[in-house]
Amino acid sequence: MADTENERKTLRIALALNATMFVVGMLAGLWAQSSGLMADALDMLTDATAYGLGLMAATRGMRFKQYSARWTGATLILLSVGIVADVIRRLLFGSDPLGAAMVGFSILSLCVNVTVLRMLARYREGEVHMRASWICTRADVVANFGVLASGLVVLASGWRYADLVVAIAISMYVAKEAVEIWQQARDSGEKDAALSKQ
Repeated sequence: MADTENERKTLRIALALNATMFVVGMLAGLWAQSSGLMADALDMLTDATAYGLGLMAATRGMRFKQYSARWTGATLILLSVGIVADVIRRLLFGSDPLGAAMVGFSILSLCVNVTVLRMLARYREGEVHMRASWICTRADVVANFGVLASGLVVLASGWRYADLVVAIAISMYVAKEAVEIWQQARDSGEKDAALSKQ
């Protein structure tokens, strides 16, 4: 019971941090005309959703936890598609991303995500809904480094395509993480089914 309460406390803190960073990140992305920042912010929203589902799953059965993990994977796929759509829009209509804003927000996001990742590290080998939360946060840290790198390139050279390149890279990485979560949820379901037959 204590472990469940610790899980819930960790997820509540992670949810609050990610929901706040989603709002800040979307506003920063729109202002800075950065697909990378908006992708990062949407990833924060996906994580907030995963943490919310994890909170509900913490006190429920294994089937709900598997469903929670699958839903998290599905939202990551939707996020990936959304990022690609925004990149196409910016390629067609142009953009002028602000490198300084990209660097500043990516550093702030990185600090938040590393904090959450450390909080979740003890659960990364735990139940499937907590593993999914940890994987989502790990993806965020990778995305933060990508946005930081592209922001530095834009700041140093003015090459706006660095923002679009990193946005596509984030999209591909997020899709990979979604597949990993789905596989873990499937494996957990198969293991649960095998145990129930014994």
